[in-house]
Amino acid sequence: MNQREIGELRRRLKPERNAISKIYGCYVNSNKQVISYLDSSLGIMPQDEAEKYLTLLRRTLTGQLQKNLIDIVFTTRQVADSEEHKLLSALRQTGLKDEELRRHFYDTVIQSLDMDDRNYLILLAHDTYDVPYRGKDGDDQADASDQVYSYILCAICPVKDSKAELGYFPGENEFHSRSAGQVVAPPELGFLFPAFDNRAANLYNALYYTKQTDLIHQEFIDSLFRTEPPMSADEQKATFHTALAESLEGECSMDVVRTVHQQLRDKLILHKESRDPEPPSISPREVDAILHSCGVEEEKVKTFHRKCADQFGEDAPLNPNNLINSGRFEIKTEHASLVVDPDYSYLVETRKINGRTFLLLPVDDGMEVNGLAVDVRTVGDGAVSPGQSPESSSL
Repeated sequence: MNQREIGELRRRLKPERNAISKIYGCYVNSNKQVISYLDSSLGIMPQDEAEKYLTLLRRTLTGQLQKNLIDIVFTTRQVADSEEHKLLSALRQTGLKDEELRRHFYDTVIQSLDMDDRNYLILLAHDTYDVPYRGKDGDDQADASDQVYSYILCAICPVKDSKAELGYFPGENEFHSRSAGQVVAPPELGFLFPAFDNRAANLYNALYYTKQTDLIHQEFIDSLFRTEPPMSADEQKATFHTALAESLEGECSMDVVRTVHQQLRDKLILHKESRDPEPPSISPREVDAILHSCGVEEEKVKTFHRKCADQFGEDAPLNPNNLINSGRFEIKTEHASLVVDPDYSYLVETRKINGRTFLLLPVDDGMEVNGLAVDVRTVGDGAVSPGQSPESSSL
């Protein structure tokens, strides 16, 4: 799926646009016990309540592709004959109306999911979408729909205790204490089945949502989908950085890291400007070329490429969003850290002074220390003694 297709489904999840008749689910406590089941008609709910349910479901279609939204791919064997695919397909085909199937699904989730001893709510909804025909000009023609897309959405939301607080009571014109209760938080994970690829159902794929890129709940994926998902965004970043550091060894300099960061960032900027709905990508061979441009030895570039091939697959496209933080350029030492706008990362340099290595950042004016403006004109010139920082540009 691409961002345009995800956005098309997300816009459906409003009271006046969708064909969801009921919201199903169950409330599970920290001991994996079902406290209550949910089976409510969306049409007769108060509007604000219906909107809250739809907002929770819609949140499972937010975030970045290949980061928060991960493709789950079933094998041909699974689609043809597997318990996991049969369960998801049966839930979809019955429109979630089969209570026995729903409870089997709940049990599968409850037995596998680790929510760190927290209560949580499992939400399920089924929708049917008359997909409008889209002409060559990109405009939808709602009266020319040629297919119906039937799908299920699942959201798994932590339930948190709220705090007692003062609240205003209009009838009494006074403030009184409101008792603490339990509040449903935004979903931590969820999924869409089947995927909406090329604006049609793709039974070979599901779209998995994770709020935290470093906590994708592998145990849930193993139990429900029984397939190996792509490496998480955080794992991809750590693997990429490790491959660079171990391959380059003594050539992993500030200039090399800065150039790699800037080139990947430029890729993301160009992709955003192009409005391409597909996620951005860069191949390991393109990273090889960046390293070559920095003067890295051929043998070390080959070592880097081999490590990437071992971890990601030969010439597998990588998402730059998962490899760098494009919004910041951060430098850490044992005693300090420095965050620089990536557009100005070129200003930072390393230099040896009196046998010690220093980070240098030119300061012309406008410097603040602990929020207070300081006058850089008071800084004098002079050599630096061993054990002292260079006065003209200390960090």
